[in-house]
Amino acid sequence: MMSINKGKEIAQGSSIPATVAVAAAIVVGGDQRNPPPLSRYESQKRRDWNTFGQYLRNQRPPVALSQCNANHVLEFLRYLDQFGKTKVHLQGCVFFGQPEPPGPCTCPLRQAWGSLDALIGRLRAAYEENGGLPETNPFASGSIRIYLREVRDSQAKARGIPYKKKKKKRNPLKANEVSSSFPIQQP
Repeated sequence: MMSINKGKEIAQGSSIPATVAVAAAIVVGGDQRNPPPLSRYESQKRRDWNTFGQYLRNQRPPVALSQCNANHVLEFLRYLDQFGKTKVHLQGCVFFGQPEPPGPCTCPLRQAWGSLDALIGRLRAAYEENGGLPETNPFASGSIRIYLREVRDSQAKARGIPYKKKKKKRNPLKANEVSSSFPIQQP
């Protein structure tokens, strides 16, 4: 690693401030103490994982991660509803089925389906990254998929907008055509 003095030497006689040159010297020198910042996805995944772990520890009695199952995940998703910001009209509400209701109502705020779906995706990945086996991943359970489907459908009905599954993009190239002379390299 470069010394601080080396960084100062770089800055002398240039228009670069000494502090910037020192920081650049550290980056060029490969400072291993400061890993690159996490992506937004990785930060969210870590935060979600820590939140779920805290939720399990706060249960009475506390639940060890190794004892966690799909029922704990479903309870966690229902618990999160209290912090939701999406108005979901109940069957008896005068605004049920209206995408843009003209006035306020007393229907509950819930977590949006898309938020829950993304959360489960991140927790599913975090579980396996933290040593869990794919076969025992509670976030990949069929009951979780059913719950998410029910939330999606009920929220779509409450808004009066049916959910339309995105169609997969079809590759217009034929099997015998080559798309590029530069093959895609897998990371």
